[in-house]
Amino acid sequence: MTFRMFRRAGFLAVISGAALACLGLNPATAEDYPSRPITLVVPYPAGGGVDALARLLAPGLSSRLGQQVVIENKGGAGGVLGARTVAKAAPDGYTLALVPTGLSLLENAGYDLIADFAPVCLISSSPIVLVAPANFAPRTVADVIALAKQKPKTINAGTTPPPSINYFAAELFKSMASADISIVSYRGTALLTNDLLGGHVDLGFNTVAPSLGNIAGGQLRAIAVGATSRVPVLPDVPTVQESGLPGYSAEFFYGVLAPAGTPPAIVARLARELRSVIETDEIKSRIVADGGIPIAGSPEDYAANIAREEPKWSNLARSLGLSTN
Repeated sequence: MTFRMFRRAGFLAVISGAALACLGLNPATAEDYPSRPITLVVPYPAGGGVDALARLLAPGLSSRLGQQVVIENKGGAGGVLGARTVAKAAPDGYTLALVPTGLSLLENAGYDLIADFAPVCLISSSPIVLVAPANFAPRTVADVIALAKQKPKTINAGTTPPPSINYFAAELFKSMASADISIVSYRGTALLTNDLLGGHVDLGFNTVAPSLGNIAGGQLRAIAVGATSRVPVLPDVPTVQESGLPGYSAEFFYGVLAPAGTPPAIVARLARELRSVIETDEIKSRIVADGGIPIAGSPEDYAANIAREEPKWSNLARSLGLSTN
């Protein structure tokens, strides 16, 4: 090797090392990641839907990364405590969060969803479904809107309390349809379902999974889903958009976040492996069976989703006087 070639090779090596240093890595770290277990924080207690999704993904992700992915349930303040823990964690790829849409709705969060996190992967969505007792007369969204306008305040719609997306899905429907519907908040989906089955409330805004059994059994009727396309597990149920309210959408989106400043090379590795896990037949079928829609979106897809969905719901909350953020 000539001196010129040696000097050029040395210069390139320095540049490569500097580039990696700018990413927060030394030349060995990018190749060695991960070298120890990764913590995936679920900002809710064990047993809920977000926890179930995390535990569904963890074994496959552990296998692909060659390190154990450990689920840590850190509930409290509606998800604030767990999300804040990850926002303040070292940006090294070893502390992640699996979260749903709506974290920007939580008061006194102590983090900025865009500034304090790096989107890694958009996993799936869980659309809102508009359900009614089997004997409820309106059959379509257009029928519901027509009745609400003809007889204001005669239709009651049940949902879970704010700041849940379920609640704001009902408020969004009411606003976009210019329909005078009374919204009733229930402390949980079980109470709402009981009142739907008993005919004490006319409509329910809920995620698909808790309603599937009663829809299949004929006790409840699915009028429409809040996704922009039909839900695989309910292929005969139209979207709200196609059933009478163009432009409407209401879905929980689930994704993995890392602390802001996590090196792009690590984010890219995590995104690649997560997408591979989600795209397996086993995982896709499990998500679909629970009423979800698999997405396996890139970091860019997830960033665009956050930029679209979070302001949509937080702006609605502020317009209703339900947010101090």
